Amino acid sequence: MARKRRKPMADINVVPYIDVMMVLLVIFMISTPLLTQGVKVDLPQANETESLDPKPSETVIVKVDVQGQYYLTFGTGKEHSVARDELVAQIQNKLLESPKLSILVAGDKDVQYFYIMDVLALLSQAGIPNVGLMTKTIEKSQAN
Repeated sequence: MARKRRKPMADINVVPYIDVMMVLLVIFMISTPLLTQGVKVDLPQANETESLDPKPSETVIVKVDVQGQYYLTFGTGKEHSVARDELVAQIQNKLLESPKLSILVAGDKDVQYFYIMDVLALLSQAGIPNVGLMTKTIEKSQAN
């Protein structure tokens, strides 16, 4: 009885490689949005030069100084120092009284970026709407 010699197969089976690539693709598609961190900021249009004029009674101003200390001003009231832990709680209490409350964040020009982002992240995590950034207008003589 003669046996037939089998010829070696030169094809590579790529199906397992495709399966692995599809699994990796799904993993990356799911994990990528979870890695993105940031604070949603609604920036104004560049051509628009009108400033917002909110009602003082419906405005809270959060100020950050160079040392990273936080200050709150409710409406036209007096500015007072507040700890980082109490910041969101005080704003949320005021938000219960006035649902149309606008929060403005003001920072010294020499403040580290970390402190401004910290305030924005705290407010965002607490679900506080209507957060804006305060700036000074540039004088025409300084712009040229």
